[in-house]
Amino acid sequence: MTSKNVLLKRAEEQFLRREYDNAIKIYSLLLQEDPQMRDARIGVFLSDMGLESDEDAQALFDYYQAIKSSNDNAEEIIDQLMQTIYATRVVIQEQLLGGLEEAQLDEGIRYEDFVRLIEEKGSFKEAFEDIMFSTRVVIRTREEFIDFIRRLVEAGYDEMAANYLDTLGESFGNDQEIYGLYALLQKSDA
Repeated sequence: MTSKNVLLKRAEEQFLRREYDNAIKIYSLLLQEDPQMRDARIGVFLSDMGLESDEDAQALFDYYQAIKSSNDNAEEIIDQLMQTIYATRVVIQEQLLGGLEEAQLDEGIRYEDFVRLIEEKGSFKEAFEDIMFSTRVVIRTREEFIDFIRRLVEAGYDEMAANYLDTLGESFGNDQEIYGLYALLQKSDA
Protein backbone atom coordinates (compact mmCIF):
# COMPACT_ATOMS: atom_id res chain seq x y z
CA MET A 1 0.00 0.00 0.00
CA THR A 2 2.86 2.36 0.77
CA SER A 3 4.26 2.08 -2.76
CA LYS A 4 0.84 3.09 -4.14
CA ASN A 5 0.81 6.16 -1.93
CA VAL A 6 4.37 7.07 -2.96
CA LEU A 7 3.51 6.68 -6.64
CA LEU A 8 0.30 8.65 -6.24
CA LYS A 9 2.15 11.47 -4.52
CA ARG A 10 4.79 11.46 -7.28
CA ALA A 11 2.10 11.53 -9.99
CA GLU A 12 0.37 14.45 -8.29
CA GLU A 13 3.68 16.32 -8.02
CA GLN A 14 4.28 15.80 -11.75
CA PHE A 15 0.76 17.01 -12.48
CA LEU A 16 1.22 20.14 -10.37
CA ARG A 17 4.50 20.84 -12.20
CA ARG A 18 2.49 20.60 -15.42
CA GLU A 19 4.57 17.64 -16.57
CA TYR A 20 1.49 15.84 -17.83
CA ASP A 21 3.23 13.13 -19.87
CA ASN A 22 5.16 12.01 -16.79
CA ALA A 23 2.03 12.18 -14.63
CA ILE A 24 0.12 10.00 -17.12
CA LYS A 25 2.87 7.37 -17.02
CA ILE A 26 2.82 7.19 -13.23
CA TYR A 27 -0.97 7.19 -13.00
CA SER A 28 -1.00 4.41 -15.62
CA LEU A 29 1.36 2.32 -13.49
CA LEU A 30 -1.03 2.73 -10.59
CA LEU A 31 -3.95 1.66 -12.76
CA GLN A 32 -2.10 -1.45 -13.89
CA GLU A 33 -1.78 -2.45 -10.26
CA ASP A 34 -5.30 -1.34 -9.29
CA PRO A 35 -7.66 -0.61 -12.23
CA GLN A 36 -10.35 0.72 -9.88
CA MET A 37 -8.16 3.35 -8.19
CA ARG A 38 -10.21 6.51 -8.61
CA ASP A 39 -7.40 8.97 -7.86
CA ALA A 40 -5.37 7.39 -10.67
CA ARG A 41 -8.31 7.33 -13.11
CA ILE A 42 -9.07 10.97 -12.41
CA GLY A 43 -5.36 11.79 -12.62
CA VAL A 44 -5.04 10.23 -16.08
CA PHE A 45 -8.07 12.13 -17.35
CA LEU A 46 -6.92 15.45 -15.91
CA SER A 47 -3.36 14.94 -17.16
CA ASP A 48 -4.69 14.25 -20.63
CA MET A 49 -6.85 17.36 -20.36
CA GLY A 50 -3.80 19.30 -19.21
CA LEU A 51 -2.05 18.53 -22.50
CA GLU A 52 -4.81 20.56 -24.21
CA SER A 53 -5.93 23.00 -21.54
CA ASP A 54 -3.51 23.51 -18.71
CA GLU A 55 -5.61 25.93 -16.66
CA ASP A 56 -8.82 23.89 -16.89
CA ALA A 57 -7.01 20.75 -15.76
CA GLN A 58 -5.29 22.51 -12.87
CA ALA A 59 -8.57 24.09 -11.76
CA LEU A 60 -10.38 20.74 -11.79
CA PHE A 61 -7.50 19.10 -9.93
CA ASP A 62 -7.63 21.80 -7.25
CA TYR A 63 -11.40 21.41 -7.01
CA TYR A 64 -11.09 17.63 -6.65
CA GLN A 65 -8.42 17.95 -3.96
CA ALA A 66 -10.60 20.44 -2.06
CA ILE A 67 -13.74 18.31 -2.08
CA LYS A 68 -12.35 14.80 -1.76
CA SER A 69 -11.66 15.06 1.96
CA SER A 70 -14.90 16.84 2.79
CA ASN A 71 -17.38 15.18 0.45
CA ASP A 72 -18.14 11.47 0.40
CA ASN A 73 -19.09 11.52 -3.26
CA ALA A 74 -16.24 13.74 -4.52
CA GLU A 75 -15.16 11.12 -7.07
CA GLU A 76 -18.69 10.99 -8.48
CA ILE A 77 -18.85 14.77 -8.76
CA ILE A 78 -15.52 14.92 -10.61
CA ASP A 79 -16.46 11.90 -12.78
CA GLN A 80 -19.69 13.62 -13.82
CA LEU A 81 -17.90 16.88 -14.50
CA MET A 82 -15.22 15.14 -16.59
CA GLN A 83 -17.82 13.17 -18.56
CA THR A 84 -19.77 16.34 -19.25
CA ILE A 85 -16.69 18.22 -20.43
CA TYR A 86 -15.61 15.31 -22.61
CA ALA A 87 -19.08 14.69 -24.04
CA THR A 88 -19.60 18.37 -24.83
CA ARG A 89 -16.27 18.54 -26.67
CA VAL A 90 -17.05 15.39 -28.61
CA VAL A 91 -20.50 16.59 -29.63
CA ILE A 92 -19.22 19.97 -30.78
CA GLN A 93 -16.32 18.39 -32.69
CA GLU A 94 -18.57 15.82 -34.37
CA GLN A 95 -21.05 18.52 -35.33
CA LEU A 96 -18.44 20.79 -36.81
CA LEU A 97 -16.62 18.00 -38.60
CA GLY A 98 -19.55 16.29 -40.23
CA GLY A 99 -22.74 16.16 -38.27
CA LEU A 100 -24.42 13.85 -35.85
CA GLU A 101 -26.87 11.09 -36.45
CA GLU A 102 -30.40 11.86 -35.24
CA ALA A 103 -30.05 9.23 -32.49
CA GLN A 104 -27.05 11.09 -31.08
CA LEU A 105 -29.03 14.32 -30.96
CA ASP A 106 -31.38 12.63 -28.51
CA GLU A 107 -28.48 12.16 -26.07
CA GLY A 108 -28.18 15.89 -25.41
CA ILE A 109 -30.05 19.15 -25.39
CA ARG A 110 -30.24 21.03 -28.67
CA TYR A 111 -28.76 24.49 -28.55
CA GLU A 112 -32.09 26.17 -29.32
CA ASP A 113 -33.64 24.32 -26.34
CA PHE A 114 -30.72 25.39 -24.20
CA VAL A 115 -31.34 29.02 -25.22
CA ARG A 116 -35.00 28.64 -24.15
CA LEU A 117 -33.78 27.29 -20.79
CA ILE A 118 -31.53 30.35 -20.44
CA GLU A 119 -34.54 32.60 -21.05
CA GLU A 120 -36.62 30.68 -18.50
CA LYS A 121 -33.89 30.87 -15.87
CA GLY A 122 -33.01 34.46 -16.74
CA SER A 123 -29.31 33.63 -16.58
CA PHE A 124 -26.87 31.77 -18.83
CA LYS A 125 -24.74 30.84 -15.86
CA GLU A 126 -27.62 29.35 -13.90
CA ALA A 127 -28.94 27.39 -16.91
CA PHE A 128 -25.46 26.16 -17.81
CA GLU A 129 -24.70 25.02 -14.27
CA ASP A 130 -28.06 23.23 -14.12
CA ILE A 131 -27.29 21.09 -17.16
CA MET A 132 -23.50 20.86 -16.86
CA PHE A 133 -23.56 17.62 -14.89
CA SER A 134 -26.59 15.98 -16.46
CA THR A 135 -26.49 16.45 -20.22
CA ARG A 136 -24.56 17.94 -23.09
CA VAL A 137 -25.36 20.81 -25.39
CA VAL A 138 -25.57 19.84 -29.07
CA ILE A 139 -24.24 22.66 -31.22
CA ARG A 140 -25.03 22.17 -34.90
CA THR A 141 -24.08 25.40 -36.63
CA ARG A 142 -21.32 27.97 -36.75
CA GLU A 143 -23.76 30.61 -35.46
CA GLU A 144 -24.68 28.48 -32.44
CA PHE A 145 -20.99 27.93 -31.71
CA ILE A 146 -20.28 31.67 -31.85
CA ASP A 147 -23.27 32.46 -29.64
CA PHE A 148 -22.24 29.76 -27.14
CA ILE A 149 -18.67 31.12 -26.90
CA ARG A 150 -19.93 34.69 -26.44
CA ARG A 151 -22.26 33.60 -23.67
CA LEU A 152 -19.48 31.62 -21.96
CA VAL A 153 -17.26 34.72 -21.94
CA GLU A 154 -20.05 36.98 -20.70
CA ALA A 155 -20.74 34.53 -17.85
CA GLY A 156 -17.07 34.46 -16.84
CA TYR A 157 -16.16 31.04 -18.25
CA ASP A 158 -13.15 32.46 -20.10
CA GLU A 159 -10.95 29.39 -19.80
CA MET A 160 -13.67 27.07 -21.05
CA ALA A 161 -14.40 29.43 -23.96
CA ALA A 162 -10.70 29.59 -24.83
CA ASN A 163 -10.47 25.82 -24.70
CA TYR A 164 -13.39 25.39 -27.11
CA LEU A 165 -11.92 28.02 -29.43
CA ASP A 166 -8.47 26.44 -29.39
CA THR A 167 -9.90 22.99 -29.99
CA LEU A 168 -12.48 23.86 -32.62
CA GLY A 169 -11.62 27.31 -33.99
CA GLU A 170 -9.53 25.99 -36.85
CA SER A 171 -12.52 23.93 -38.05
CA PHE A 172 -13.84 27.21 -39.46
CA GLY A 173 -10.74 28.15 -41.46
CA ASN A 174 -9.97 31.86 -41.60
CA ASP A 175 -13.31 32.99 -40.21
CA GLN A 176 -13.08 36.59 -39.02
CA GLU A 177 -15.97 36.19 -36.59
CA ILE A 178 -14.18 33.28 -34.91
CA TYR A 179 -11.01 35.40 -34.64
CA GLY A 180 -13.20 38.13 -33.14
CA LEU A 181 -14.06 35.75 -30.31
CA TYR A 182 -10.39 35.65 -29.33
CA ALA A 183 -10.46 39.47 -29.15
CA LEU A 184 -13.56 39.23 -26.95
CA LEU A 185 -11.65 36.89 -24.64
CA GLN A 186 -8.72 39.32 -24.44
CA LYS A 187 -11.07 42.17 -23.49
CA SER A 188 -12.60 39.97 -20.82
CA ASP A 189 -9.18 39.21 -19.33
CA ALA A 190 -8.26 42.91 -19.20
